[in-house]
Amino acid sequence: MAIPDLNLLITLDMLLVEGSVTRAARRLRLSPSAMSRTLTRLRETTGDPLLVRAGRGLVPTPRALELREPVSRLVQEAQTVLRPAAKLDLTSLVRTFTLRNSEGFVECFGAALVERIGGDAPRVQLRFIPKADKDSGLLRGGEVDLETGVVDDATGPEVRAQSLFHDSFIGVVRSGHPLSRGKITPARYAAGRHVAFSRRGATRGPIDTALEALGLRREVVAVVGGFASALALARGSDLITAVPRNHTGLLRTGMFSFPLPVPAPEVTVSMLWHPRMDADPGHRWLRACVWEVCTGSIGG
Repeated sequence: MAIPDLNLLITLDMLLVEGSVTRAARRLRLSPSAMSRTLTRLRETTGDPLLVRAGRGLVPTPRALELREPVSRLVQEAQTVLRPAAKLDLTSLVRTFTLRNSEGFVECFGAALVERIGGDAPRVQLRFIPKADKDSGLLRGGEVDLETGVVDDATGPEVRAQSLFHDSFIGVVRSGHPLSRGKITPARYAAGRHVAFSRRGATRGPIDTALEALGLRREVVAVVGGFASALALARGSDLITAVPRNHTGLLRTGMFSFPLPVPAPEVTVSMLWHPRMDADPGHRWLRACVWEVCTGSIGG
C-alpha cells in the first residue's frame, strides 16, 4: 500500500479553514494554480469534491465538514511533535498576542494586563480586537490567540475554557437621578424609561420576564448594541440601564449603581483558546497573566 502524502493534510486543513483557494494559497505562500492542483489531488485521494462552488465562493461538502476537526487536530499534533522544546525567556521574548474581547474588557482590565505583561516581558505586544460575535473560527484559524467571553452553545466544541469570574447585572443611572434617592422597589424601577443593550436588537430579556412575574412592565425606549453605549445614554439623560457589574467598573465612574429589585441574570466570564496552544510556553504564561489580572482586579 502506497504511503499517502501527509503534506496534503496541511493543505486540506488550510482549505477547510479559509474556504477559499486564493486565501489558502496566500496563507501557505503558494500560487493559486499550485493550490488548485493540490485541491485536485485531495479530491482524488478522498474521493470527494470537498469544496464546491456556490455563487462566487466555495462551500464545504458534508464530507469536508466531517473532516475539518480531525484534520485540524492531526496538523496541530504534528506541529507540536516537531516543535523543539525550549525554555521560555520572557526578558527576550518578542511576540504579539492577539486578544479578542467583549466590550468593556479593555476599559476594565486592559491597563493592568499591559502593565503585568510588560513587567515580565517588555518586548511582548498585546493586540486587542473587538468581539463582535461568538464564532470560534478566529481561534481555530490562529488569527486570535485568546478570547474572553461567556461559553454557550455557539462556542466551538474543541475550544478550551477557564473561568475567570462571575458577573451579575446591576442597575445604573446618572448621578442625581430620582432613583439615586430612596428605596428602589420593582414598581419604581419599572416606572422609569429604560435603555437596553442587545447585539441582536432584542427588546425583551430576563429582566422583563422577572418584572412581568410581578405584574409589572418596563418601557424600553432605546436599544443599543453594547453596554458602553447604554451607559452613555443613561449618563446624559434620565434613562435607566442594566449592565454587568464586573465588566463595567470604570465605565460607570461617576454614575449611581444599585442592585436590581428583581432577580438578575448571572454569567460566568471565561478565557478561551484553541487546544493547539495548550502546551505553548508563551501562551501558558499569557493565560496565567490574564487569570491573575482578572481575578485580582474586579471592579466595584
